[in-house]
Parts: sequence; C-alpha cells; structure tokens
Amino acid sequence: MTERLDLGKSATDLYQTVVELDRRVSRSLNRAGITEGFSHLLRLRASQINRCAFCVRLHARDALASGESSDRLAVLAVWKETDYFTLKERAALELVEAITLISVDQLPDVIYEQAAENLSSEEVSAVEWLAVVINTWNRIAISSRYPVRE
Repeated sequence: MTERLDLGKSATDLYQTVVELDRRVSRSLNRAGITEGFSHLLRLRASQINRCAFCVRLHARDALASGESSDRLAVLAVWKETDYFTLKERAALELVEAITLISVDQLPDVIYEQAAENLSSEEVSAVEWLAVVINTWNRIAISSRYPVRE
C-alpha cells in the first residue's frame, strides 16, 4: 500500500479537536446510561460498515475489555438475525447504521421514529453524536491508512 500523510500528525490541532469531541461524546453516552461496552459495539458496527480495519480491531478489543461478551461481539455484523440485543440496543444499532449509511437513504423517518420510541431524547442525542464522531475517526484512519499489522 502507498504510504499516506498521517492526518493526526499533519494537523495536530484539528486532530486534538476530534479527540476532545470524542471525550465529550463519551461523557454524553455515560450520562445517558449507555454502557461503555455497548458504546464500543456501536463504534465497531459503524467501523465494520466503513471497512475501517484499524477501528474495527480497536473497538473489538475495547468492547471485550469493557465487559462485552465474545458472543455479542461475534454476532454484531448480523445483529438483526439474533436475540442478543435488547429493543433499546437494537434501536441504537439501527440509528448508528442509518447515520453511517446516510448517503444511501438519508436517515429514514421509520428508523428515527423507532429510536425515539425506544430511547430517551438524551440517548438518541448521544447515539447520534457517537455516529458522527466514529464516522469522523473512520475517515481519518482510512484516509491516513493507519496500519493494522499482526
């Protein structure tokens, strides 16, 4: 692969702004009652869709370290076909997926309505901000070709 400019090193002030936004999103998720482990599964799901190998590995490890089960991690890519996730978690996953794929079908009303029915306003906001931030990280890592080596 062609070596790329590392966005984190080429514009450290901008990179640090994203780091701070990520910290604030994590605090928002915490205040909304979304567990750290599940927040990593949400980040992981967006990263799977975006095919960001660096973030997939990072958030898989972080999810496990935060107490998520290996079973939930293993079925995340096919979560709709399982009973591993609660209605709230399913609504959050659907919302993250829709925002990650926003160029395909915007954010369909049916998905937003489902989120609003199953999540509090604080949870919806936190999940939407998580989707914004992880999609930003995915683009930074993919554009910079962050290495993923054994």
